[in-house]
Amino acid sequence: MVAMSQTARRLYELLEPICMVTFSAPECNEELAALGHRTYWDGYFASRAAPLGRVPAEVVHAAFYSFAQGEAARHIPGAWETIPPEASLAARLRGSAASLRRIVGAERAESAGLARAADLTARAATHAPMEGRVMYAAMRALPVPSDPVERLWHCATMLREHRADGHIAALVGAGVGGTEAHVLSALAQGIHPPESFGRIHHLPRQRLTAVMDGLRSRGLVDAEGRFTQEGRETKRRIEALTDDLAAAPYETLSPAEVDELTGCLEPLTATVVAAGSR
Repeated sequence: MVAMSQTARRLYELLEPICMVTFSAPECNEELAALGHRTYWDGYFASRAAPLGRVPAEVVHAAFYSFAQGEAARHIPGAWETIPPEASLAARLRGSAASLRRIVGAERAESAGLARAADLTARAATHAPMEGRVMYAAMRALPVPSDPVERLWHCATMLREHRADGHIAALVGAGVGGTEAHVLSALAQGIHPPESFGRIHHLPRQRLTAVMDGLRSRGLVDAEGRFTQEGRETKRRIEALTDDLAAAPYETLSPAEVDELTGCLEPLTATVVAAGSR
C-alpha cells in the first residue's frame, strides 16, 4: 500500500502541471470567451461542471467543495443559459490541448513517447472504481479522445478529478471545510497571513475571520494564524490519505508500466513546468 501511495503521489506531481494548462495558459480561456462566456470564472464553472450535465448550483457547490457558499450560484446555471454544457466541454478540450501542443512543441507532441504516455494514462484513468467519485464518474462517462495530446490531457484531468474526489473525502473525514482547506494549504506553502492566499483573499473579511477563529478553536492554528503541531499533523494525515485513495487507478499498470509512464512523463512535464503551465 505504501508503494502504491508513493506511486500516486509521484504521478500526481507529473500529471498535475499538464492539467494546469487549462487554468494558466491563454488558449482555453480564449476558446471559452469565444463561445460567449463573459468572465474567466463563468468559463471555469461552465466547463468543469459540464460533465455533470445541467445540475443546479447546489450540486456543483457540493462536488467542487472548496468554493465559498454562493460562488457556484453566481455562474451556474447562468453560464449555461445560452451556451450548452457540451459546447463548453469541447472548448475546454480544444484549448487545453492547444496549450499543451504549443508548450511541448510540435516534435514532442507527435512523438512516440507522448503517445505512449497518453495510452498508459488512459488505461489508469479508465480502470478505477467510480463509487463515491462524482466528478470522476462524470468524466468517465465522456468519450476518450483519439488524438494523443487530447487523450493525455483528458485522462490526466480524469485522474485529477479522481484524486480530488478522494481529497474531499479525506477533508470531510477530518472535519475540514472547503475554505478551511485553503487556509491549511496556504500555510503548508508558507503563505502568511493565510487569508492573503489567492483562492480566498477576495472573501468577505467577516467570513475569513470566522474561518480562522474556527481553526483556532480546534487547535489547528495559533493566535498568529500559523500552524500548531496538531494543525500540521492534520494536514499531513489528509495528504497521506489522499495519496492512498488516489492509488487505485495505477493498480491496473504493472510495475514496469508505471516506470515506463514515469519515464515518458518526466521530460514532458519538465517542459510544462519550465513554462509555468502557460
